[in-house]
Amino acid sequence: MERLGRMATFASIIAIALLGAVVAARAFALPVPGAARLLPGERVLRVKLPDARALALPPIAGIDNPDWPLVMIDPGHGGYDYGARAPGYDEKDLVLGLALALRDRLIADGGVRVAMTRADDSFVPLRDRAEAARQLGASAFVSIHADSAGSDSEAAGEVAGATIYTLSDKASSAAAQRFAARENAASQVNGQALSGQSDTVSAILIDLSQRRTQERSRQIAALIEREGQGVLTFHPQPQRSATLEVLRAPDVPSVLFESGYITNPAEAAHLASDDGKAAFARVLARAIRFHFAGESVAGPGGP
Repeated sequence: MERLGRMATFASIIAIALLGAVVAARAFALPVPGAARLLPGERVLRVKLPDARALALPPIAGIDNPDWPLVMIDPGHGGYDYGARAPGYDEKDLVLGLALALRDRLIADGGVRVAMTRADDSFVPLRDRAEAARQLGASAFVSIHADSAGSDSEAAGEVAGATIYTLSDKASSAAAQRFAARENAASQVNGQALSGQSDTVSAILIDLSQRRTQERSRQIAALIEREGQGVLTFHPQPQRSATLEVLRAPDVPSVLFESGYITNPAEAAHLASDDGKAAFARVLARAIRFHFAGESVAGPGGP
């Protein structure tokens, strides 16, 4: 009798669990397992999920020749992501104006192709920005931002100057491991085939590639500083490195340019002006061209 009692109790628990599953399935509009048809009032909602690796690539402007270098311009933030804010200015709008000016200057000067991660007030995930540059085979990636000194002190409105960021060495090594795992040795970096390699070997190859890429990134940063002397206002320590997601492409020289402080009213107004955008575009366009031409960062600026 005791054994039968235990069996009856166990059967009751199973029955209650099955009943709970049926109720939950109906509550969430899912078909009951084993049912031949839906009951009155029930419905099934099916949603097609997008391909996790699908990426809408931006159009390429300029010379229609794949042999010419491609510059990917990345205006930071966008859409619901305003970035830094100050009275009268949102970072997402300020940097979009600078990016469009740079695009137009590069196209007008000729000799390069240009793509933009966004050309309007839209939001693009950080990893998609760098990945788009990789998939398009970009020769350089320039992410444009505006800094903020906060609003906790009166001196915050006086902080000014541009800074140029490249990826830190520590971030480079971590990114190499991540790329190796994500790509699963099924792609190339800098022409080096990773197919058939273990994750460890792939990470080493990617790390070596990224170190070369970092050196080229630092060259672009140095050229921006050189060409901007007397034209742009720089922070006392303009070249820096940081762990920035948008700079982690292992085979695309990348810099993040903090164009100035949006919390400085005079600097923000200048960056938003036609003269400010023109000066910014002239400096960065010259630096990018010198980079492609293989110019040395030492010595006076070009013509």
